[in-house]
Amino acid sequence: MVRFLHSADLHLGKPYGSMPDELRGRLREARHTVLDRLAIKAREGGAATILLAGDVFDTETPSPSVLRQALAAMAGHDGLSWVILPGNHDSLVAEELWATTGRSLPANVLLAMEPAPIQLAQGVIVLPAPCTTRRPGRDLTEWMGAAATPEGSLRIGLAHGAVQSFSEDGGASDVIAPDRAARAGLDYLALGDWHGQMRIGTRIWYSGTPEPDRFKHDAPGRALLVALDAAGAEPTVEPVETGLFDWRMLPLAFLPGDEATERLAPLLPSGTTRRRTLLRVVASGRARPQARAELETAIAAVAPEFALMQLEAQALVTECETDDLDRIDRAGALRQAADALLVESRDTTRSEGEREAARDALMRLFSYCAAMS
Repeated sequence: MVRFLHSADLHLGKPYGSMPDELRGRLREARHTVLDRLAIKAREGGAATILLAGDVFDTETPSPSVLRQALAAMAGHDGLSWVILPGNHDSLVAEELWATTGRSLPANVLLAMEPAPIQLAQGVIVLPAPCTTRRPGRDLTEWMGAAATPEGSLRIGLAHGAVQSFSEDGGASDVIAPDRAARAGLDYLALGDWHGQMRIGTRIWYSGTPEPDRFKHDAPGRALLVALDAAGAEPTVEPVETGLFDWRMLPLAFLPGDEATERLAPLLPSGTTRRRTLLRVVASGRARPQARAELETAIAAVAPEFALMQLEAQALVTECETDDLDRIDRAGALRQAADALLVESRDTTRSEGEREAARDALMRLFSYCAAMS
């Protein structure tokens, strides 16, 4: 039996420019230390090799410290070997990156820099498809079918890119044949690029990123522990959690009359995990202005306990009635403005965007007056 850990999309050195300064540093450190967590999971699962299917680095020009510290972390795990495949973010175009890496390469790290068989162990062959550019525009795994390997060898493909019509960058057309494992006689095809873990077939998997970096996939960071008994046998694939931070979407549907605090509080994660949780509350449905304001207040009150907490309320329709406007003012300029906005928000001759803008303006006016009262 051969066991290995399949991972990808570490994106070491990712800047997280849109995040607050303090959180930015914590997220960068979590991405670096995921190398240690991958090594721990490999040892626990009896794996001697970690296959990194592309995008180990976030850019083609990582800083010297990002590069050297990553290699030092890998070198520090004696008894484990690492195989690094260039992905679309750190493709072969990055000649200086890979030349520098080669000059500093630890003995237990191997670079898969060309489409040629690599012998991991006796009877275990890796067939890599390194990304030639950010968007190669062709199926780089095609060569695997004609690759000669010794009779009875385990054939493990290693590639980075889109299968069918999806890609982490969006907009890529079909690139990697979804039946490449069958066509090329592969026992397993380890893929990177899609940051969510995904099974394409019994022999083809995306490992997903080991440390999430966005809300898109709404799942913990994971890798895959893969066991191959013999050539032709179906692999055993076990997801293992590796992420430090939890990026979570929290759907919150409202009906008129719902109390915001009562709806929100039971859905929040426990206090012991909040410092490592990035939470996006996705509100939808319909709410009166008072409930909408209470929701914003409730989120603002608890947000400091989280690594990050955001409210996404584009799908939450704020419904105003006359008595809601009385909370703004009963007469005068503010009431006249509120009345005009309410009329605009209900005017079916206007576009939905214009009505939504009027509702948003009315909500801001409501919140302003509530804060001043």
